[in-house]
Amino acid sequence: MPLPVWLIPLAVKGAAAVAGAAGVGTAVHGAAKMKEANDTVKLAQSCHEDNIEKFEKENNSTSTAMDKLGKLELEILHSFSEFSDIFEQIKNRPVFETYSKNGIILPKYNGEKIKEVSVGAGVLLGGLGGAGLGAAGGFAAAGATTAAVMALGTASTGTAIATLSGAALTNATLAALGGGAIAAGGGGIAAGTAVLGAATLGVGLLIGGIIFNFTGGKLSDKADEAWDQMKKAEKQINTICTYLDDLKKISNMYYASLSKVDDIYKEHLNGLKSIVNELGHKDWNTFTKEEKKLTENIILLVGLLYNMCKVELVLKAKEDGDMNTINKEAIETSVNSAEVVIADKFY
Repeated sequence: MPLPVWLIPLAVKGAAAVAGAAGVGTAVHGAAKMKEANDTVKLAQSCHEDNIEKFEKENNSTSTAMDKLGKLELEILHSFSEFSDIFEQIKNRPVFETYSKNGIILPKYNGEKIKEVSVGAGVLLGGLGGAGLGAAGGFAAAGATTAAVMALGTASTGTAIATLSGAALTNATLAALGGGAIAAGGGGIAAGTAVLGAATLGVGLLIGGIIFNFTGGKLSDKADEAWDQMKKAEKQINTICTYLDDLKKISNMYYASLSKVDDIYKEHLNGLKSIVNELGHKDWNTFTKEEKKLTENIILLVGLLYNMCKVELVLKAKEDGDMNTINKEAIETSVNSAEVVIADKFY
């Protein structure tokens, strides 16, 4: 039945009101969804920043411990020049036997190698002043003995590394040790340092290219993508933080073992200085039994320290973007060897 003419305007008005209400409802719902999406993106970004902060804290702590170890190793290697200078003054020295006991073999004294590694270590120590967090630790990660020899080599630019200074010298050596995966100036390191100041070449040697997976760029502005990206990065960060904590503990343990041997070495070095420089005994044939024993033992200590500083604490990942692994077996073997030699010869 058609509406009376006088009712038509009211019906149209009512329909418009209903349509308007529906439109407002849709708009309100859309605004709510938009706010929810924005909140999700903000929460994802906040969580990501918290995760990065967690990583930075763990990384700083571990890098500090590794730097402490790396510096000690370089100082020990550098001190070999003093030993060599004194030892070379002794005439009529015999050929000292290689220490081989309980599966432990220490290298024979090689004056040329000792001087080479000592000079290289001195070069690296001189460059640490301008280096950032993780640099000395990077040398420990790759093996300080290897790093010291590498410092006397040539950078990728063709420049002799030893002619460089400060951060340039340190970075050139770290880049040579790290290879292409973390080469200086590469896209990975640039992306990493853009967000994470501690993502240096040294840190790359500690952890591997995986650190650049979550430190480069920003999260998506799409809610679902941003959340998924954050969760993926969070999983990687948690794995890396566990790894860093393990590395910190084992580097502290290795530092304690190395320090113990170094203390004994310093005592013997002072004793040798007294024999040669103060007493003037420079002919092996005039050495007393005790003086000969001290000299033989310090040669063992130099070989032991050389081997300990040669250990790679970290094994580089085979693939770019993967995480490195802690060289636990070699570290434990080195510590055990030190304990056996000390117990056998010094207690």
